[in-house]
Amino acid sequence: MICDVLVIGAGVMGLSSAYHLKRLNPGKRVVLIERLGAPGQGSTAKSAGGYRNLLLSGTNRLLAEATIEWLRHIQTETEHDVKMHNTSYLYLLGESQYGRRKPLFEELGKAGVGLKTYDTGELKALIPDLVTDFGGDEEAEMMGLEPIEIGVQGLNCGSVDTDSLSRCLEALFLGLGGEVHYNTSADRLILGAEKELDLPGEPFVWQGAVVKGAETSRGEIRAETTVVAAGVWSERLLDPVGFDSMTRPKKRCMFVFKDPGLERLLYTKGFNEEGVLPVTQMSDAGVYLKAEASEGSLWLGVTEDLGRGYGLEDDPQAEMETYADNAYHALVKYLPCFEGVRPVNSWAGQRAINRFDKIPVVEGMPGLIYVGGATGNGIMKCESLGRVVAAHYAGEEEAELYGGRRVRVSDISVKDRRVEKERF
Repeated sequence: MICDVLVIGAGVMGLSSAYHLKRLNPGKRVVLIERLGAPGQGSTAKSAGGYRNLLLSGTNRLLAEATIEWLRHIQTETEHDVKMHNTSYLYLLGESQYGRRKPLFEELGKAGVGLKTYDTGELKALIPDLVTDFGGDEEAEMMGLEPIEIGVQGLNCGSVDTDSLSRCLEALFLGLGGEVHYNTSADRLILGAEKELDLPGEPFVWQGAVVKGAETSRGEIRAETTVVAAGVWSERLLDPVGFDSMTRPKKRCMFVFKDPGLERLLYTKGFNEEGVLPVTQMSDAGVYLKAEASEGSLWLGVTEDLGRGYGLEDDPQAEMETYADNAYHALVKYLPCFEGVRPVNSWAGQRAINRFDKIPVVEGMPGLIYVGGATGNGIMKCESLGRVVAAHYAGEEEAELYGGRRVRVSDISVKDRRVEKERF
């Protein structure tokens, strides 16, 4: 097969890249391949689908806010339903935790990010199940847990359904005449010489090397430009050609709870129009909670950092001990309603961690564009990153994001990177 652009990976970043490449180049043949049988079934499907603009890096926040605006446009002004719920984010913090983060929240407020603060009494009134005072609990003190003193709510935050978003992007791409081939794995990038001499062993070190497509499970696909958007699997394609993805894979686990004892917590009123618990970060417990009202369940993600090793897994599985023997003990101190409740489902996905500055990467070499390194935030930046990829392909200095804001393409490159390290 021969095409103008080959996109590898049908997660949200690959789908968005393919869509914008086709949108801005209607006469080009853009082909998207995916090793799984449907869009967004890899790490995209394993995420919580959260979005937020609580980001201190101006570049990061720009990418996220433009994508959030686009999601709202899709949800309210088109026939596509991505199940967008602006339920907000809520950070529950002890006194010292808030003290360390207060300057960061003040920076966010000055940048125009919508925030609302709650004291202990207000939190207890809104979330009756929340323990804000351990009352001499020696075990809680021994564990080093802080009583909850304050809550900070990010207002322009929430979640989307990852499957619905993936299928929306697929439909937009196919509607422009794009091509998708599922159950097609990319096994190796084809590296050739810019000026081929038809000699065995090309490209030689004295020739200009260029990526000319990929060997796939369906045979060779030759392309003028190959876009690698394979998430944590990108390194398998990029390492052999000497291209550094600047990321490392790390697993994340998600657990689903559905129990009558959790219904009052799930349907917490007063934080949002939906009448559900916001996406809630509990730093001391090492978890975050997401209300999934459509199925009457609470999702719990474990926020492991140190202690969770890096490593690529083709079929990651959630370890029950990550919850039962680890996060559970702190969680029930703050939310006793979880005591004795076991997950009804669990899964694990993987994040492509950019440890250096936590900002995504769009970088190229002859015949290749790589997009990745969203550090678990691909959902909330995917639409913007697709536009940056398309601008990179066109050789433009800036990408126009949804709503008219612009970002310099080279700012999120590797060679000419110019970003502020994400500190939130």
